[in-house]
Amino acid sequence: MTDEFDNMYETFQALLDAFPPSESVKRLEQLGISARVIQRIRERHEQRTVRIKELEEPHAIVLGNRDTWYTGPQARDKCWPAIVGLLRKDGWPQEPAIRSLDDSSTRVVSLLNHPKEKAFSTRGLVVGYVQSGKTTNFTSVMAKAADRGYKLFIVLAGIHNGLRRQTQDRLVQQLVESNPAMWSQLTGLDKDFTPQENPASYFGKNNKTHVLCVVKKNATVLRKLSRWLEKASDYLEDCPALIVDDEADQATVATKSINPLILNIMSCLPKSAYVGYTASPFANLLIDPSAEDLYPKDFVVNLPKPEGHFGTEVLFGRYALDGEDPEQVDDGYDMIRSIPEDDVSCVRPETRADIDGFQPVVTGALRRAVEYFWLVTAARRVRGTGNPHSTMLIHTSVNTAVHNSFRSPLEYLRNRSARSLADADFLSRLRGLWEQEADRVPAEDFGETRVPFEKLVLELPGVLDSCRVIMDNSSSEDRLDYENGPVVAIAVGGNTLSRGLTLEGLSVSYFVRAVSAYDTLLQMGRWFGFRNGYADLPRIWMTDELAEWFRHLATVETEMRRDIDIYMTEDETPLSFAVRLRTHPALRVTAAAKMRDAVTAASSYGGKRVQTHYFHTNADWLRGNIGAARTLVAACVANAVRTEERSEEGRYIFRGIPHDIVTDFLSMYRFHEKSPENDADLITDYIRKRVATAGSLGRWNAAIVGNPKGDGFTFTPDVTVGRNIRARLAVTNPAPDFADIKTLMSRRDAAVDLTGDTSKLTEKGIMERRRIELPDTGLLVLYPIDRVSAPSPSKKLRAPLNAEEHVIGVGLVFPKPRDGDSAVEKYISANLSNVRIEDEDYSLLDSEDA
Repeated sequence: MTDEFDNMYETFQALLDAFPPSESVKRLEQLGISARVIQRIRERHEQRTVRIKELEEPHAIVLGNRDTWYTGPQARDKCWPAIVGLLRKDGWPQEPAIRSLDDSSTRVVSLLNHPKEKAFSTRGLVVGYVQSGKTTNFTSVMAKAADRGYKLFIVLAGIHNGLRRQTQDRLVQQLVESNPAMWSQLTGLDKDFTPQENPASYFGKNNKTHVLCVVKKNATVLRKLSRWLEKASDYLEDCPALIVDDEADQATVATKSINPLILNIMSCLPKSAYVGYTASPFANLLIDPSAEDLYPKDFVVNLPKPEGHFGTEVLFGRYALDGEDPEQVDDGYDMIRSIPEDDVSCVRPETRADIDGFQPVVTGALRRAVEYFWLVTAARRVRGTGNPHSTMLIHTSVNTAVHNSFRSPLEYLRNRSARSLADADFLSRLRGLWEQEADRVPAEDFGETRVPFEKLVLELPGVLDSCRVIMDNSSSEDRLDYENGPVVAIAVGGNTLSRGLTLEGLSVSYFVRAVSAYDTLLQMGRWFGFRNGYADLPRIWMTDELAEWFRHLATVETEMRRDIDIYMTEDETPLSFAVRLRTHPALRVTAAAKMRDAVTAASSYGGKRVQTHYFHTNADWLRGNIGAARTLVAACVANAVRTEERSEEGRYIFRGIPHDIVTDFLSMYRFHEKSPENDADLITDYIRKRVATAGSLGRWNAAIVGNPKGDGFTFTPDVTVGRNIRARLAVTNPAPDFADIKTLMSRRDAAVDLTGDTSKLTEKGIMERRRIELPDTGLLVLYPIDRVSAPSPSKKLRAPLNAEEHVIGVGLVFPKPRDGDSAVEKYISANLSNVRIEDEDYSLLDSEDA
């Protein structure tokens, strides 16, 4: 009986390849299979599809109860197995790399419509990481969709010819060349779309091939494609089409030319699925969902972070999110080097008027960066593993005249260095640079072996001889070309190097480009990606301000992805819950035009904790906060219901103080202006609303957390505790009057006023215990911080605080609300207010030569 049932189930699976699930069930009934057996078949099918939703696969938001018709590859597939074969030949391991790619691409295909449905227009978004293999993922999605009957594949490949050519080449290698009889091409390596005379030769019933079209997001090109599809309309009724929008936040959103043309192309296709791919989805998530636009109304998928990927958080660290123990959040690798602010005007014109005749200066930091690049290239030759190419990126401006001005000084530096290889002083400086960098980032930490300078120096003549200085921009003819043997190049460029295009073997980056938005900043990070064989060697030179911006951006990314993951467990959809994007005082989330439909989102302090990690270091500012803290402690001593002194722990707890003592303190204490989440007025307003509307937060506990071994800090004559050590994040050229300590409050401190043993509680456990034990009581914690705060020797990424006065840090812990909650505005999101859900059922954009 089991074999018979298995045969019936296989019949059902075969039917699914040709028909939607509902039609497949009807076909089983026509075969005379009983309703009971059909029900068992459906149950098994549902159980198999559950695998796609397991935690190890990418999480997604799905509109409604969409049928998951695709459960993975089958034995007779041709396109996907061909990709697997190529990846194995390139050295991809079956576990975990190919398995992860299989799982994630299956998840995306399962969210598309069945190709046999009569009509559909799907809109989805896939969120990856910069330089993380998104192209390989969407190529795999295309292969699996082709194996199941999708016919037309349109790939929108950025706005530059370089990326379009690179994408065309990759797709031809991985899809077409493996099964040439199965594919027809509307575009070529050096040929963007040109209208073909006979649409029937591509889409007629007699042509069973899949059709590939890789085009730039360019108005002229897209207009030709749209008009040609309109003329081919007679043949497109049964042509399921997949449109993949690579770099979906670029040019697609809020553009007067490109956006309508993409929508026109979709309107020509009765069966179309649009899937945007991007690592910076901020603009896409802020499209007006109620408009006839490209908001991802059907699904959003989070791709998993690939093993060994260098991303924002890995390089720059990030700040703790709500529910995380700050002590468990890493500071990032010690690979960021500081460019002094005084150097910026030497490598980038200060105004437009300064562009003509600008001549860059090879500053000390730029020279060190270039020399280190040559050392890295030599070390990699000694190792003889990994990517054969070695590239350095210099990105200071978008202006092509500025790029060109770097050629002469860089070539002079290269030639002079080559002549100096016999000079003892020059070699001594290179040795010092190499050994200093090798000490700061031990090769052993990355499973590599340190390269001795004596071996490395033997490779330097060949490295300098083969090193080219390349200007790669929209007007240059001398572009990066990795197809004709190993490349050693210092690439100076702008926008052509800041989107999509892969810089092979990128080892060193020098970056001072001023930007104003999250997506622009993130996409310029060409240093993200994989560094097989040289994971210990990459370095990035940038200003300290830019490094802080990237650290904030890493926090935004992590929080955004956590939002998407939470949707899975809360049965939300893109039309019922909008992704929240944390704001920054100096950066826009995306371009203003792309945010015009966004709204300020509500984010409650309920169940969260707030802590200070930015501080001014001047005495006047710090003395003001010391005065506010001493006033608070005096009021606590006078008004607390009960005071607990734990001198052996360096702690005091004041229980049951009135809320107005807390709000009075917030009116006196000054938070750093770069901390938007630490807004005293918003916090005060939140407390007062909770008191007035919910009857909670009327009473607070206040605590002082000191170091029992530290030198004393006196709040009042009767309250003295030892000072804490909180070192600042180390930067080569610290900004005046600014310190970032990153972590102030430990998980243990958030439980300081709870009873019993809390040492083993998780962050979530602490908040749950607070809900039970202190459901209406807030917690305020003061931290006296030693003004010097020298770090321990093991903290390589930390430096002494060196403030002019002792510092007062503040942490606030808010209980979860019992019923509703007043909200605090600190995020933006798409505006869902106009969405009706039924219960059932840029100048280059018009230039073809970009």
